[in-house]
Amino acid sequence: MASHEVLLAFVQAATQGSFSAAARKLGKSQSTISAAVASLEIDLNVQLFDRTSRKPGLTPAGHVLRQRAEEILAATSRLEMSASQLSQGIEPKLTMALSDTYQSDRFERCLKAFEQRYPDLELECLIAECDDLIALVQSGRAQIAFAEMQDGYPPDLDHRTLEERGEISLFVSRKHPLAQRAKVDQETLRQHRELRLATVLNPYENRTQGRVWSAPSYLMLLEMAQGGFGWAPLPRWLVDGFGAGKLQELKVRGWPRTVAVDALWSRLHPPGPAGSWLLNWMLE
Repeated sequence: MASHEVLLAFVQAATQGSFSAAARKLGKSQSTISAAVASLEIDLNVQLFDRTSRKPGLTPAGHVLRQRAEEILAATSRLEMSASQLSQGIEPKLTMALSDTYQSDRFERCLKAFEQRYPDLELECLIAECDDLIALVQSGRAQIAFAEMQDGYPPDLDHRTLEERGEISLFVSRKHPLAQRAKVDQETLRQHRELRLATVLNPYENRTQGRVWSAPSYLMLLEMAQGGFGWAPLPRWLVDGFGAGKLQELKVRGWPRTVAVDALWSRLHPPGPAGSWLLNWMLE
């Protein structure tokens, strides 16, 4: 199999248009480049350059094999980068758990920067809420979480509040009886079914009397609301993205509400270098 240096000499000669230019680019002698290309032609049993003219050009086979050589060089570069990162202790996989209350352009910019810095690291994103998010970080299933701010956290978790804020308001289907009211009070709300967020770990937390359907994610609540089954508190960005035209915002005193979001991570099992880089980027 051709070595990395031989393939690089071939690709540079094809790119620069001459062996001498390739030699200058790579800091080698022209004879070294010529010998490398000739060796590759012998190994592959294919003529790569047409040498009948003063300036050698690629043969049809050379054009095809140049593309393959570039693919091999790119793969080799990625392999070397991944090996270098792993040797430095960079984790091979990072798992984040996200609340649907959090969505921002900053997070998307962070992911783009993360992709550029760690192109071969596996990134997993989970969706959960409240206690479920905390449990994911405590168990080590996720290294980082972005969760709706809680009054307190277990002592083994560290947290910082993000600058961005979300917004939650009350919504119903446009066909729901409440959608026809200009304003709605709490007593009227209690006469209709509530679609409530209930985490998997604590489904009955803060339960009150009345007709209630629950789900562990805001997206499921949104679908229930679209079906006309009741009213639900929902993140505005989620409604704008997935419920536009089908849901009506209710005018209720005290709503909409601003939601602060915390970044969470374990003190006992802190994120590795890549996770720490992402956290620092988000918290700057």
